[in-house]
Amino acid sequence: MAAPAEPRLSYEDVARMIEHPVLRPELSEEEVRTGCEIARHYRIAAVTVRASDADLAVEWMRSSGVAVASVVSYPHGSSTTSVKLYETRDLLRRGVTEVDTVINLGKMISRQFQYVETELQQMAAACHEGGAILKVAFENGYLTEDLKTIACKIVKRAGAHYARTSTPFGPPPYSLAHITKDVTLMKRLLGDSVKIKASGGVRTIADVLALREAGCARVGTIATVAILEAWKAQIKP
Repeated sequence: MAAPAEPRLSYEDVARMIEHPVLRPELSEEEVRTGCEIARHYRIAAVTVRASDADLAVEWMRSSGVAVASVVSYPHGSSTTSVKLYETRDLLRRGVTEVDTVINLGKMISRQFQYVETELQQMAAACHEGGAILKVAFENGYLTEDLKTIACKIVKRAGAHYARTSTPFGPPPYSLAHITKDVTLMKRLLGDSVKIKASGGVRTIADVLALREAGCARVGTIATVAILEAWKAQIKP
């Protein structure tokens, strides 16, 4: 007997994979608000804002069903642990429910793995205590295969909710082929214990579906409108 076909994805299935970042340093407050309005209108998973925009974004997104995410030690992960913990708790106090950070690349490349793990354990504990989600970007473009493997083990033990392939600020080229290969590796190592987020160069509905197939639960993209309008067009009867 043939295996049953996978149910067709709904609009909500795709929309709830998407995080819309509003993080570029030159964006005005009005542009941040526009990003929040896009997130609300398209009913996506989360909008990610700069820390200084957190208060406004929490107010703007109230009762929307869309999470407000913000960033800690972004985009390089090189702040001290005490600073990262302060930033994390400050964001949680302001109503942020998802925290995106970057693994300390210098410490990771220096193979100071205990430092990295202890730091992430403390950040994850703060997020668990505050009922928030912690996402840890690896910035895979800088990491060798063995370091990617070790990073997966670290975030799993630390109690992070998501492992993220990269930020948009990593080294080029980091193409969809690179992202998909990394997602496949991360999924094999993490299983279902830690979810995977991909970002950097995700621009089309085909990109999103390919990454979902590879094991992604979330994608970060500024192409939210184009992707979801394309998906609406595809699912029309």
